[in-house]
Amino acid sequence: GFKKLFGTELNKNLLIDFLNELLDEDAGVITELSFLSTEQLGRSRSDRKAIYDVYCTDEKNNNFIVELQRGEQKYFKDRSVYYTTFPIQEQSHRGDWDYELRKVYFVGILEFEMDNDSNDYLSKVQMVNTKTNKVFYDKLTYYYLEMPKFKKSEKELANHLDYWLYYLNNLVNSKHIPKKLESDNILKEAFDVA
Repeated sequence: GFKKLFGTELNKNLLIDFLNELLDEDAGVITELSFLSTEQLGRSRSDRKAIYDVYCTDEKNNNFIVELQRGEQKYFKDRSVYYTTFPIQEQSHRGDWDYELRKVYFVGILEFEMDNDSNDYLSKVQMVNTKTNKVFYDKLTYYYLEMPKFKKSEKELANHLDYWLYYLNNLVNSKHIPKKLESDNILKEAFDVA
């Protein structure tokens, strides 16, 4: 269901809307997405491959990997870093190349708590200079949504991202669209797709 909702050409407007709500302003506004092969092969037959839930690029050639992880995985952070190496390697060119890379975003929607040190349901991770606490490299960004930590009730929903997270968190148990989401056309469409 997740791949049908976010990983098909027919419903890509839903993924565009979700990413625009989730990503910070530095990503810019996404107006178009092109889906890419979700299967990434290693450099040789013996290398491990990666299979993404959703892999796409926007009109600025930024790369997006979106993963739904239902069961707890001990090394999910390692897996997400490993997955982002594939779009980075795809950008290399033979011959004269100055190593300029396009942005890569990883979005992990987790149905388990990955970080027990925090109650935050949304984490944004980038490379940071530890002395200045300023972002050192802004072209590799990880967003982790730990859905069990999103505990807002329908009455507490304050913005469109809250609507999306509530939708993702409660879809399995919902028979009807919640009253607060009825006037949101994009969420209404997402419920119809589900």
